[in-house]
Amino acid sequence: MTYQDIFTAEVAPRVRDGAHVYDVREPDEYTQGHIPGAINVPLSALVGREDEIQTPAIIVCLSGGRSAQAAAHLAGQGKQDVMSLNGGTLGWINEGREVRDGPNP
Repeated sequence: MTYQDIFTAEVAPRVRDGAHVYDVREPDEYTQGHIPGAINVPLSALVGREDEIQTPAIIVCLSGGRSAQAAAHLAGQGKQDVMSLNGGTLGWINEGREVRDGPNP
């Protein structure tokens, strides 16, 4: 199983079509600024929590490294329709897109 890399412009249409956004950064990173609606499931705690990830799933981190690791892991566990956000939250912010701060809603 594999995952797909996507770009920031693809996030909103995919969310409208039912995708869920998961941020795999650590909680302190997440609370400093994340994509609106993203749910924090840290990469360090992902093993054993795979069933919490609903698909289609967009996985995001700071710049794309951890999200690629998480997406590969989820795909390896049989999850289908898993995507990794190329450029991560930094790319999102650098494009002037909206961010939220604070803990999981």
